[in-house]
Amino acid sequence: MHWKTKKTHGHRPQRAGAAAVEFAVVAPMFVAILLGTIEACSMIFLRQTTEMAAFEAARVSIVTQSTTAQVETAAKAVLDTRKVKDYTVSITPKDFQNAPYGTFVRVEVRVPCEKNSLIPSLFYKSKEIVGSVDMMKEY
Repeated sequence: MHWKTKKTHGHRPQRAGAAAVEFAVVAPMFVAILLGTIEACSMIFLRQTTEMAAFEAARVSIVTQSTTAQVETAAKAVLDTRKVKDYTVSITPKDFQNAPYGTFVRVEVRVPCEKNSLIPSLFYKSKEIVGSVDMMKEY
């Protein structure tokens, strides 16, 4: 007798609960993969945001008579628009305003992953994303 034609008490096939069992086994794995994909995309977006913020801040830093506040404001504009939390912006050299033409200025933006994660995760605990850009000082 073939399994599809074999009937039980109420004329139901023996595999009546098989779909529910298969779903119960597969659903948690599917949800884990889905959440992992969303979180990975979120971290890629955060990485691009830090790089963009560092780039915009570096553009301001190489202009003559720019200030530390102006550089930080340029980075802040990008980071705040994308709702990034607890970031730090650093500029090297510290006295970039008085640096001669041809000096490279580095702007570095550091963002903690844990505080900017969509899903609380042990994987990103105590990790940070760093975006940095070097540009040559103009006139």
